[in-house]
Amino acid sequence: MIKTIDRKWWVLIAIGAGSFMAALDASVVNIILPIVRDAFRSNVAAIEWIVAVYLLVLSGLLLTFGRLGDLRGHKTIYVWGFVIFVVSSTLCGAAWSTTALVFFRGLQAVGGAMLASNSLALVTGNFPAAQRGQAFGLVSTMTYLGLTVGPSLGGWLAQAFGWRTVFYINIPVGALALTLSLFFIPQDAPATTDRRFDLLGAVVFLGGLATLLLGLNQGAKWGWTSLPILGLLGTAVFLLVNFVMIERHSPAPMLDLSLFRIPLFSTSVVSALLNYVCVYSIVFLMPFYLLQGRGLKPAVAGLLLTALPIIMAIVAPVSGALSDKVGSRWPGMIGMSILAGGLFLLSGLGSETALWYVVLALAIAGSGTGIFISPNTSALMGSAPKSHQGIASGVQAAARNVGMVLGIGLAGAIFTTHLAQNAPQAFYQGIDMALLVAAGVAALGIVMSAIKGKRTTEAST
Repeated sequence: MIKTIDRKWWVLIAIGAGSFMAALDASVVNIILPIVRDAFRSNVAAIEWIVAVYLLVLSGLLLTFGRLGDLRGHKTIYVWGFVIFVVSSTLCGAAWSTTALVFFRGLQAVGGAMLASNSLALVTGNFPAAQRGQAFGLVSTMTYLGLTVGPSLGGWLAQAFGWRTVFYINIPVGALALTLSLFFIPQDAPATTDRRFDLLGAVVFLGGLATLLLGLNQGAKWGWTSLPILGLLGTAVFLLVNFVMIERHSPAPMLDLSLFRIPLFSTSVVSALLNYVCVYSIVFLMPFYLLQGRGLKPAVAGLLLTALPIIMAIVAPVSGALSDKVGSRWPGMIGMSILAGGLFLLSGLGSETALWYVVLALAIAGSGTGIFISPNTSALMGSAPKSHQGIASGVQAAARNVGMVLGIGLAGAIFTTHLAQNAPQAFYQGIDMALLVAAGVAALGIVMSAIKGKRTTEAST
């Protein structure tokens, strides 16, 4: 059977299994937080770090492991990422306190960063340019499936077998993906003979991005003008400016800034960030609308919300395959236009809005994202030189995480500002205004997709 299937498709299956596992873990943990709080008799502030530490460590290490993949081989970093992820998942399940669980989640994020920053590079290296869009679309499908089944699976496991099984489920999934990766992903040679690693740049970037994301993540709770938030954001700006200066003068920079002189690369990065701002504005606000505003039960609300990732999963591979023939500009523009339309429809929600309308608007937004994401990822990775595939993969993953936090922060700020007015319709007005602003962000994404540069000859090979 193995001989009848082209090796690159086995590579894709291995990468897809890893993407499914990572997405499953990202979506499954939130639902067990109240159970973990009660089990450890902890407080909400401490429990929130179970999610926050994963995001901060993951985001801060993406460029580091992307660069190490370029220097040491992407398969090597990717495989060790699985090992760390599976071992740390086991430790999370065996955690004896909130502090221990937070620490092991940080370790789990190290493995997650190793996977996320090298998966796209491995797909790019094993698929010809004419099939990359299709390949990235299929990987996106596995990601969206993980996001879709995560909450319901996590709730069932926690109820039937206890919250620890939510982490233990990563063991068989990770073991399968690790086995596939070891057997079917070919060992790639380092992309450059210069083995120097920019340790100073890596440390400064980790500190800068971590403080930035922490400030954005906690801004609505601590107050955007509070001293801690201003201190975090000021520190982030200082560190990230210094990171740029370090990279400009380093003989072997972690992030080669010349990548951003490639129009297709830079516009694809910005487009990806804008897309995730829009998507996570929806992800953040809609549970408030359905649970608090409409009084639906969590199971019903969760079922309605699956319209977003399910449509993404269906549309992404089709759009990716189409972009292999027509390029990324038109799918990007059409996708962001449809996403803007879906957000505009969602910005009209009220207390009596029909639930079928909500599902339809979510499906429209999901189809727009599904149309956009695979062609944009293919353009981003295809425009980067072969010697920089790891760092390009890391940049793409970092854009996703920053866009996610920006979307939640922006939506949260607008929503809470309206709630503070204590007006009769402030709840719905806050949600509607936040989603309308997100529609404006999507409109900016249309512009960015329209001005994309052409794919270079080298990157197309």
